[in-house]
Amino acid sequence: MTAGHFGLAAAVKAQERPLPLWALMLATYLLDVIFIPLYLAGIETFELIPGAPAYGGAIIHADYTHSLVGAAAISAGGGLLAAWRWGRRGGIVIGAVVFSHWVLDLVVHRADLPILPGNAGNLPTLGFGLWQFPIISAALEAILIVVGAWLYFGAALSRPPQYRSRALVAATVTAVLLLATFLSDVLPGLAG
Repeated sequence: MTAGHFGLAAAVKAQERPLPLWALMLATYLLDVIFIPLYLAGIETFELIPGAPAYGGAIIHADYTHSLVGAAAISAGGGLLAAWRWGRRGGIVIGAVVFSHWVLDLVVHRADLPILPGNAGNLPTLGFGLWQFPIISAALEAILIVVGAWLYFGAALSRPPQYRSRALVAATVTAVLLLATFLSDVLPGLAG
C-alpha cells in the first residue's frame, strides 16, 4: 500500500498548497518510518504467510507504531511539529495525513492492528483483510494513485501562468514516481 499512501498525500497537496509535498509524503508514511528502527531492534516484526502472494502476504506485528492509540499519538506529535512550522491548519492537516496511514492499513491488513500499544490487555486486533484479495487491494491502491495524481495535475493547471510549467513538471514527476512505486510493489507481489 506504499503507493496508495503516497497517492493520498498527492491528493491532499492539491488542496493544501502551503504544505510541501515532501512533508505530506513523509506524514503519510511516518508510521512505517518509525517502524523501521523498531523492526531493526526486534521490537516490531512481521511474518510471511506461507502460500500467500508477496503483495499483502504478511502478518505485521507493529504493536506500537500501528496500534490505534500509538498511531493517534504519532499523528498528534507529527501534527504539533507541523503546526510549529506551518501553523495550526498545517498541523491539523499533517496530523490527519499521518493518521490516514492507519485508516488505510485498517482496510487492507489482516486482523493484526492492535488497539493499545504493545497490544496491552490482549484486546482483539483489527483489520478488514483486503490483502487476502490481492487484485481488489491492488485496484484500490491504483484508484488512490490515479485520484491523487489527477487532483495534483488539476491543481497544477490552476496555478498562475508564471508558476504553471514548474507545477506541471512537479505533478508529472510525482505521477511517474507514484506509478513506479505501485508497479514495484504490486507486480512482483501478485506474481509471487
